[in-house]
Amino acid sequence: MTFYNKCTDSDGILNKRNKRRLKFATDFDKSIVINSFKIRDWKQVLPSEEWNIYWSNTLNCRTLFNHENGYRFQDRQLINHFPNHYELVRKDLLVKNIHRYQKNLEKAGHPLAEKIQETLPSAHRVTRYLYLDFIPTTYVLPSNYKRFVDEYHRFPQSTWIMKPCGKSQGEGIFLINKLSKLKRWSRESKKCIQNNLPCKDMYIISRYIDNPLLIGGKKFDLRIYVLVTSFRPLKAYMFRNGFCRFCSIKYNTSVSELDNMYIHITNVSVQKHGEEYNSQHGGKLSLKNLKLFLEGTRGQSVTTRLFENINWILVHSLKAVAPVMSNDRHCFECYGYDIIIDDSLKPWLIEVNASPSLTATTTNDEILKCNLFDNILSVVLPPSGIPDARWNKTPDANALRDFEILIDEDSILNEDSNFKQNA
Repeated sequence: MTFYNKCTDSDGILNKRNKRRLKFATDFDKSIVINSFKIRDWKQVLPSEEWNIYWSNTLNCRTLFNHENGYRFQDRQLINHFPNHYELVRKDLLVKNIHRYQKNLEKAGHPLAEKIQETLPSAHRVTRYLYLDFIPTTYVLPSNYKRFVDEYHRFPQSTWIMKPCGKSQGEGIFLINKLSKLKRWSRESKKCIQNNLPCKDMYIISRYIDNPLLIGGKKFDLRIYVLVTSFRPLKAYMFRNGFCRFCSIKYNTSVSELDNMYIHITNVSVQKHGEEYNSQHGGKLSLKNLKLFLEGTRGQSVTTRLFENINWILVHSLKAVAPVMSNDRHCFECYGYDIIIDDSLKPWLIEVNASPSLTATTTNDEILKCNLFDNILSVVLPPSGIPDARWNKTPDANALRDFEILIDEDSILNEDSNFKQNA
């Protein structure tokens, strides 16, 4: 694909009363994306033409930022991905970056890296991070196959979940509880290592959260939207109107049901093919209603603590990748976080998505995603409404709408500076 390398009017006065309208391009044939821009009186153009915001797919974004392409962004151009977003959203790299973050804090003697020892019901003694234990034990296959086997033998009764590193929407996921199911991974591992070849199918294997919190007997996870406008300094916002995604069949730990994805995998792209799927509500529950349910069944204080712990996960997963992210000032990105809560109300980070679905499955879903998209534009655009890569990316309270600040390192630095000046 070729891209136009010139921006809009140099005088910066771009609105429907002046010479030219603001322009957007998109790789998606999604009514939510297109209508949200057109409601603002933006004109749709091709990615190969001049544009102010490009809502691209990840591949075309990487093409734009490829040095060989020679494309130069102008000040009045924004794009909806960071160049190396995969550091956060590719499953193996997410785990690698979080592990590095943990180790770096540990080496520095940071109190966040404090560890404790616990005795499990199986009588095994394990050591874990007290504050940074928010991802299940995970290995990359086939490269870490031997390490996984050692862990498997320590806990032979455990169930594990396999996921392809570069795929999404539940594709290629399956559960195992026997090493015999991984024989081909062992063979691939040996072949790749012996021949120094890249492995065609890289997977992660994680300890399965087999004690999930259930509602109505069904497993669910949380989809939480996080908008990042800068990684250095880190500026991130959480959309208040996330939701739960439910399995369509009641949870069952029976070995005979291990392959039943309608019990174990919450992705709507999987569940919508099941006979028990409810197309009226789409198997979804708002986060607001989840909070009300938990406050009524578990109490307000533990519910508050749970959501504080979820925010903690969001912030520290972003901090883990911030040092390695290409922090281009023309970029912003909305990530779809998937969180599972276990029956002790401990949240676990499962994965992060770079292009969370903007396809609506129900009327309520369409309303939510339209609001999400419109709110994103409200946050990333300066008060003038004209894209400006040199803007300080500090929206006022009215512009935040249904987003709330997760972290704003600029504000933290300013507060520290003011405190020192007044001390």
